[in-house]
Amino acid sequence: MHTQKDGKTPNLSPEEQHDVDKSQPPRAAVLHEIIRTQGDQELERSVAALWWSALAAGLTMGLSLMAMGLLNSRLPDGEGFKVIASFGYCAGFLAVILARQQLFTENTLTAVLPIMTKPTLNNFGRLLRLWSVVLVGNLCGTLLVAYVMLHLPIFDSKTDLAFLDIGRKIMENSASQMFAKGIVSGWMIATMVWMIPSMESAKMWIIILITYLMALGDFTHIVVGSAEVSYLVFAGELPWKDFWLVFAGPTLAGNIIGGSFIFALISHAQIRSESGPPKSDGPEKDHSESRPE
Repeated sequence: MHTQKDGKTPNLSPEEQHDVDKSQPPRAAVLHEIIRTQGDQELERSVAALWWSALAAGLTMGLSLMAMGLLNSRLPDGEGFKVIASFGYCAGFLAVILARQQLFTENTLTAVLPIMTKPTLNNFGRLLRLWSVVLVGNLCGTLLVAYVMLHLPIFDSKTDLAFLDIGRKIMENSASQMFAKGIVSGWMIATMVWMIPSMESAKMWIIILITYLMALGDFTHIVVGSAEVSYLVFAGELPWKDFWLVFAGPTLAGNIIGGSFIFALISHAQIRSESGPPKSDGPEKDHSESRPE
């Protein structure tokens, strides 16, 4: 059987070869560069732009609490129906990511890659500025939306009870469980961010898949969880001390470790391992012949 020396299928026209090249998924290095470039752009944004986008994201994240509460209050009791109600968790993530608002756990990957590529004091300073502004903006948004959902006459009493039950479920975890589940949650969000550039057409389904699994696993997320747990605080069922020490602190640490120190570090290490001098397609040539006169 006749085959080409390079192992390719023979007799392909240039157009057919172009179709083959187009159908190849992007290399990991390409995804790394796309996300690194996005992170660099985020690091360059002004404090005011970051703040308002992060505040909007925190408010939008209230959709997750709202959707889960509405579904839980309208579905019969039972584990099978809780599986359906967990789809509500996806609502906030879908709205925030598709609207390109600033979400803290996304930035644990995108904004970290530029620092891993070029670890300078200036870049570390830019990262801390981004993280602090986005985190505070997200938390202000989620606390505000939880307060409004509780105190304004928006929902019926059954839905209000469902909101309380969601917060109580989270607070069944100890601080160490919050931390451990936060690591998984941070890693899952980073995985989602890594997947999206290679499958932009399926972005919505990627977001739904990852965040739905987060809801099913009861993994803790600093932004969504702050809306759910602060609702308990505003209702008088939980002191602020427990909000910060049992939920927020351990969950935040877990999210950062899962997104930055595990996923981003391993992804960056993979790219660094693949990089190297370009391979030649054939035997080494004497480059002295090609020197300019």
